[in-house]
Amino acid sequence: MSITDSSSGSLDILATILSDEAFRPSKPATLAETGLPVSLIEALICKRLLLAGHRSGRQLADEICLPFQLIEPLYRNLRGRQILVHHGSAPLNDYVYTLTENGRERANREMAACAYVGPAPVPLLDYVLSAEAQTIRVESPKENQLIDAFKDITIDTELFDSLGPAINSGAGLFLYGQPGNGKSTLARKITQCFGQQIWIPHAIFEDGQVIKVYDAAFHETSREENRSILKDAAFDQRWLKIKRPTVVVGGELTLDSLEIRHDDRVNVSEAPLQMKSNCGCLLIDDFGRQQIEPTELLNRWIIPLESRVDFLTLASGKKIQVPFEQLIIFSTNLEPADLVDEAFLRRIPYKIEIRDPDIAEFHQLFKIYCPLFKCQYDDKIIDYLIQTHYTATGRAMRRCHPRDLLGQIRNFCAYNGLPMRLLPEYFDRVVSSYFTVVLGNENV
Repeated sequence: MSITDSSSGSLDILATILSDEAFRPSKPATLAETGLPVSLIEALICKRLLLAGHRSGRQLADEICLPFQLIEPLYRNLRGRQILVHHGSAPLNDYVYTLTENGRERANREMAACAYVGPAPVPLLDYVLSAEAQTIRVESPKENQLIDAFKDITIDTELFDSLGPAINSGAGLFLYGQPGNGKSTLARKITQCFGQQIWIPHAIFEDGQVIKVYDAAFHETSREENRSILKDAAFDQRWLKIKRPTVVVGGELTLDSLEIRHDDRVNVSEAPLQMKSNCGCLLIDDFGRQQIEPTELLNRWIIPLESRVDFLTLASGKKIQVPFEQLIIFSTNLEPADLVDEAFLRRIPYKIEIRDPDIAEFHQLFKIYCPLFKCQYDDKIIDYLIQTHYTATGRAMRRCHPRDLLGQIRNFCAYNGLPMRLLPEYFDRVVSSYFTVVLGNENV
């Protein structure tokens, strides 16, 4: 692995020019360049065969994500030590391999020691270099990039003026205001203001420990890039190209989820949430309502917020230093000053209030959502809704209301076999149900 430069080979140079990437994981040319002990690679080969029964050499290479030409000598060595045996021939001067009795014994020992059987990991140092090269702090999104990222939601100019510098800082950010005004949606859109794709490893190896980084719940892969034959020849397959991540956690957040989690049963570790969000955004949704006190959470992050590095503990007890390279966004319905003291607020330099929409924006939201619900927008009907069910009752408008009310109208029409339309009587029916029953507060 390396940050791509003129020594990385013609394919890497071409790929970098075409993709305009600051970082690209170079395909290892030797086993030493993988940064892994040979014993670890042999263990992965044996464990894969234990699970699969038999595989060709190229199939095994694809499954552990290392070049076939690098590990072919390992097959011969393992065969000479009576760990593997030929099970048959395979195309392109390859063989199908299976384990011997000795091989199965070794594979079972390896499985008991560590049950990880995924792609070969990368050394911790390679991961550190990748995160530093791909950090969002080296980018400076301009107004046109913000407009593009937020093009499918409504946002006023004043908010743009506040968000722009906050996003450029790459530092902490508070989004606060009444519930239902799109704070979480806004936070997810912020990630799109930066370069769209980054590289992450499937897993990391340090001090004999395998730490899984890739998480399908948070990481969306770039399938075209990862499956391209030309690209396959140019990059290290132990890495995945993904969209910049937005990791969202809410009331379930605990201090344990911010540490490396080790499973003693299989001897495999899982990266914490802040590592999974590196080079993207980490959204703490509904901040202040977690099982832990806000001050406990911020105490945990005092050093990372200032130094941009975090210190984690491996199962062996060894302390490691990892990048803390994400934009942390705290979304809350409470006043930030009511949650934490002034010292903590200094470490989260931007506090932006998300206010209720005005009448013009409320109309605009209906214009956006009506095509999604396959109905015709009618400004007179929306005026009726606002005057009857908001102005007359003193009810505050929220950005989630147009979507939610249209959803209730669609369900009412579907149940009764009626065409989806905006009618005053439909709004009268669903407003009564939505506000009285769902929210339990006529004035919300």
